[in-house]
Amino acid sequence: MSLKGKLVLVTGAARSGKSYFAENMADSLNGQVIYIATCVPQDEEMEKRVASHQARRPDDWLTIEEPFDPAKVVHQKDNPGRVFLIDCLTLLVSNWILELASEKREEIVLERIKFLANISINADATVIIVSNEVGWAVVPDNPLARDYRDIIGRANQIIASYADEVYITIAGIPLELKTLNKQQGRSVD
Repeated sequence: MSLKGKLVLVTGAARSGKSYFAENMADSLNGQVIYIATCVPQDEEMEKRVASHQARRPDDWLTIEEPFDPAKVVHQKDNPGRVFLIDCLTLLVSNWILELASEKREEIVLERIKFLANISINADATVIIVSNEVGWAVVPDNPLARDYRDIIGRANQIIASYADEVYITIAGIPLELKTLNKQQGRSVD
């Protein structure tokens, strides 16, 4: 009988320290880390961001670039003691949104998020998912950006509802939300 892993969501604003925190968490678990990169760099600035993330990773981590189906990677490579770090959900959702027609876009994306959550919570490995909180800024001026903001918000809620642990990082400081919420007598499930 194998030991069940856990699902962890790490969220926060841009440059809040969420990826750094998630990377340190993954490294501290002393398992084989498989980093699932969802970014498809489209310009020089994004290539620099990707290079910065790559430089931080230990040499013994396996990186798999999978911009559309990280659930497949988790399912195929799942093993007790393994750690999957998916960075990040917001780029994954962006990739999906751009490939789908607008009529059923939200429904399809949220079904895929539920599938990823189910695969992750039922894995023998630990799965850490990094995502952005994008709804704290001004309301976007166009329908696609508003749809994106809304879908990310719903996607984060879905992953958080499945997750064993949920962290938000602010100014590089992580705060664990599920424990705090349960201490106050509320449940996010």
